[in-house]
Amino acid sequence: MLESVKHVILILSGKGGVGKSTVSTQLALTLKEKDFKVGLLDIDLCGPSIPYLLQLEGKDVHQADGGWVPVYTDNDQKLAVMSIGFLLNNRNNAIVWRGPKKTAMVRQFLTDVCWGDLDYLLIDTPPGTSDEHISVMESLRGIKCDGAIIVTTPQQVSTEDVRKEITFCKKTGIPVLGLIENMSGFVCPSCTECTNIFSKGGGEALAELAQVPFLGVLPIDPRVGTLLGKACVKELPDSPSAKTFNEIAQKITT
Repeated sequence: MLESVKHVILILSGKGGVGKSTVSTQLALTLKEKDFKVGLLDIDLCGPSIPYLLQLEGKDVHQADGGWVPVYTDNDQKLAVMSIGFLLNNRNNAIVWRGPKKTAMVRQFLTDVCWGDLDYLLIDTPPGTSDEHISVMESLRGIKCDGAIIVTTPQQVSTEDVRKEITFCKKTGIPVLGLIENMSGFVCPSCTECTNIFSKGGGEALAELAQVPFLGVLPIDPRVGTLLGKACVKELPDSPSAKTFNEIAQKITT
């Protein structure tokens, strides 16, 4: 099912709560705005937030002869989405599965979804280096994976965990496309001044230490948080986040 996908990119982080799913959705929307055909696969089985972030809750996936048909965000079918959230009857339902069942579900997502012709498939993963990640690696054998974008916040408690994710990539042969420092400062919605309520520069320092490319910083911006299903590069073109997402898209598409 991935033979017609030109580029596969993993979005990883060794730490939970770093905004990885928000980065994944906004990057997918940015690529869509640049006229690419994009797929977004959410394999965070226990915390599927992609349907909410794209305002797709309540949508259903359909079974076709070739497999599952993903949910599309637009009539032009420029952004296709698959998540276990579409398979749950209630958003309050919990996934209480052991490793083998989670592994089987991830493999099914990677082999039984009719993505069609895509320029980019972004895979949003759960934090850590466990069952889901190993299943992805095994399922992508024989399929060219461009590499991984790693997300961290600037605090040391985050960068210490994310460093392990970089080690995971190196051990499994996944190229690291770069590292993003998310939640780097707070943008006031009234005056747009950026204040460093957390530390700053931890992600950039980690990238230098690990000798991986640094893709840029993303501040906490309440305006971006309200853009459910909308691209910040279109709705807030002058914002720091839009500038960074445009730069990231430029780096990974050239």
